[in-house]
Formats: sequence, structure tokens, C-alpha cells
Amino acid sequence: MKNFQVREAIVDLLVRIEQDSGFSHLLIDHEINSKNIPPKDEALLTEIVYGTIQRKLTLDYFLEEFVNTKKKIKPWVRMLLRMSVYQMHFLDKIPDHAIIHGAVEIAKDRGHKGIASFVNGVLRSVQRKGVPNTSDISNKAERLAIETSHPVWLVKRWIDMYGYDETCAMCHANLERKPLSIRVQPIKITRKAVMDELHKLGFETRQSEFSSQGIIVDKGNILRTRLFEEGYITIQDQSSMLVTEMLDAEPGMTVLDACSAPGGKVTHTAEKMQNEGSIVAYDLHAKKAKQIQKKAASLDLTIIDAKAGDARKLQDIHEKESFDRILVDVPCTGFGVIRGKPDIKYHKQEDDIKRLVRIQTDILEHVAPLLKKGGLLIYSTCTVNKSENENVTETFLAQNPDFTVDTTFFEQLPVMIRQSPGISKTGLQLFPQTFSTDGFFLTRLKRK
Repeated sequence: MKNFQVREAIVDLLVRIEQDSGFSHLLIDHEINSKNIPPKDEALLTEIVYGTIQRKLTLDYFLEEFVNTKKKIKPWVRMLLRMSVYQMHFLDKIPDHAIIHGAVEIAKDRGHKGIASFVNGVLRSVQRKGVPNTSDISNKAERLAIETSHPVWLVKRWIDMYGYDETCAMCHANLERKPLSIRVQPIKITRKAVMDELHKLGFETRQSEFSSQGIIVDKGNILRTRLFEEGYITIQDQSSMLVTEMLDAEPGMTVLDACSAPGGKVTHTAEKMQNEGSIVAYDLHAKKAKQIQKKAASLDLTIIDAKAGDARKLQDIHEKESFDRILVDVPCTGFGVIRGKPDIKYHKQEDDIKRLVRIQTDILEHVAPLLKKGGLLIYSTCTVNKSENENVTETFLAQNPDFTVDTTFFEQLPVMIRQSPGISKTGLQLFPQTFSTDGFFLTRLKRK
């Protein structure tokens, strides 16, 4: 595929992601698969799309110096400028003259001579003068927000909750790629056997400390291995694996996963149970429930019954005190997975937090009575936000005195995590910078 076509595809993708609020990772995968983009071009496309989205607010700050803010610019032109400045300032792979030439050619092809001249003028000015210095921003929070391309309201919120240093480290970590991690299907193969096979294929791997089934892949494309294709391994973040490890489900138990899609935690749970017992997994959407069942089948797991259902109405289906273990991995703002889905940080607002807190509280309140006395319940989110995490948990405990935080949860955490800055009396907040995982919150509650 010609370089020009790849760059055209990048502009189209960036516009679609912004206008349709589409998830970047899904649209990128679709573009790569539908157009059969070769691996060399695939890497360039992915890097420029992710980088431009990750740095959007920073790039707009740079461009304000060179573009009249009153001038109306078509969305594709703004995207073309953003992706070009991203390459010029943040990448070393392509010379500036080639970036500018490519951008002008796209402008000619998609627009007219006037637009091409405008794009050429802006980019040549950027090349000649350099981008403005962020040190001119006097407010500390606003400077951090622009430098790391996070909404100011979110940065200020994090500073209030976790302090400036932790917030600064988190914002910078969100601009970096985290290593891929995979989970072994232990009923079919051992972790050592997987690592040995990957080593022979030239992969660089290491054991995860979060789960006895986890492997961190530092080098190599796992999607193109027979291990992945034949269901010996599945891709899952280490933080997500920790949830199931802490659920502590055993063979023969009856387990409920109240908000299960896409199915990583529930299939991990079935593996921990050695595929013995029963798990009921719900998702609000029937299509996603089918995806869970498909994922279970690919891993040869038969004890999972995935269904469509609202977690707030499960008492209409199940008797109280029906389950030995319950996993409540609620819908959330997703601020912990910004590294993999950078567009999330631009689409969420403070009102979304209030709405989600109500949903999270309702789900926890409605699901908890289904737990047997002496049973364990994990409450988890993939976000970094006390309102959705500690506050929801504490509100629930205040209103349900027959539940308590299970103190043995902290004793069972992997040794390296026990000194984490995110440990509190309520649970564990994993920050993305601490162990290079997703940002995640989890706690384990016990019914007295």
C-alpha cells in the first residue's frame, strides 16, 4: 500500500473517531482488517492514529500559535494538521519535508488549491519557528493538562484526590504504551510450556506477579501464533487477572458474574475452578452475552452460562443467597484504560461520573443479596476515581451492616502489591504508572 493511501486512511480514521465518538482500538482493527494493510504500514498507521489522539490537546495548543482561532477549518483539515505536527514534533522516523509534502498532497486531493496552500503555510511556519513552550502556562494543573493532553477538569479532580505528584506520574504514564499481557489456559497447557514455545519463536516474555497464569510479552505478535489461535492463551491485562485471583473461586462452587462482557474475568474464573461447578454470566446486551459464550468455547470451558440480563434485576431470576462467589465489575468511566483507549479522556464529563455512580450503587445493592452467608464478593472498576471506587464501596457498607471488607484480601495480594500507594482500608487502587498495568480498583467484601 502506498504511503499516500496510508495517510489518507489515517485522516479518515481520526475524523471518524472524533465525530462518531468511536473507540479507536476497534476502528483501527476494522480498518487494518478490511483493507488488508500490510504489517509495515499497519505499525505506522497505528502509531500515528494513537499518537495524534493521545496528544490532541497538546497539538491544538501548538496549532493555536499558527492558526487563526476565528477561522473555520473543516474537521479533516484540522486532523491533517494535528497528525502532521504530531509526526514533526514527537516522531523522528520521517523528515519534516516529507511530512509536509504528504500533507499538501492530501490537501490537494481532498480539497482545493487554497486548502493545500493553507496547510503548507501552517506546517512550514511550525517547521521554521518551532512549537510554543508549555512553560509559559502559569497554572500548574493547566500546564500538566496541556503537556499530557488530559482535560483540565480531570487533572484537577485527580490532584484533589491523589495529590500533584501521583497525578503527574499518571498523566505521563497514560501517554506510554503498556506491555501486552496474556493468560494461559492451565487446563490445556502450563505457563512454562507457553513461555518455552514463545522463546523459540523469538518472543521476549516474563512471568507476571499478578497471576500464576499471567505472562508479560515484551516483544512479538501474539495474535499470529498457534497458541492464540488454538485457545491455549488469551489476551488480558494483569490488573484484570488480579480480580479473578482475589475472587478465590474453587472447583464445584456456584458463581455469578453480574456484568461480564467481554468475558476475560469469567473465563479466568472457570479456569481457576478447573471447569467444575457453575458460573452464570450476565451482560445487558444479548450480542455481548453471545461473545462471552464464544470466548468460553474457544478456551474449551463448559461451565459458563452467559445470558442477557440487567444486573439491577437479577433478584427477579435468582433466589437470595444463591451464590458462593459474586463478581461485580461495574460499568465505569474507564479512566484506568486511557493508554489503550486514549479517546476516553475526551468523551467523558463530570456529569457522566454522577450518572455512573448511581448505576454502580444500584447494581451493588441489587446483586449483594444473592450472595450466601460467608460468601465473597469482588467489586471492581477499570477507572481511577474515588467517587466510583472507595465512595461507592463505603456507601454500600454503611447501608449493609451484614457486609464488611474482607481483611484477608490484603494478605492474599501478591507481595509486590502490598506496599502499593493505592492500598487503603477500603481496597486497592492500581495506578497505571505503578506496575505498568491498567488503572484498576478492586475490593473484596464478605457477607457475615
